[in-house]
Amino acid sequence: MAVRLNERAYDHARDMIVAGRYVLDDRDAWSEHQPSTRQENDFIAQHGIGRYATWHLGIDDEQDEGNKGRYKFPYGDFEAVHRCGLLAAESRAGQRRYYDIELAVAHLHGMLEVLRRRA
Repeated sequence: MAVRLNERAYDHARDMIVAGRYVLDDRDAWSEHQPSTRQENDFIAQHGIGRYATWHLGIDDEQDEGNKGRYKFPYGDFEAVHRCGLLAAESRAGQRRYYDIELAVAHLHGMLEVLRRRA
């Protein structure tokens, strides 16, 4: 599997954080906050696969562009960046040695930690 950083998604996540569209949730909340398959399919039907891709920090180049499976490491619920989603992505990227994704997620996580300390 050739998975690499989705630069467009990274820029989108960073812009969302700067705009205040984030949730400072607990580490273990991702299973509750992650969009369901139905929510993903509804989002794609309304906005297209390109917009869906911006909510995923990894791209698997071995998958077709129109395939949901091409997009890895989700980080939000299609409305806001979730701290728990970033933490899950950071952990999985590190385990799989996708260092470009791990570093990008660590930066986004760091941005949220600064905001969390201010709250």
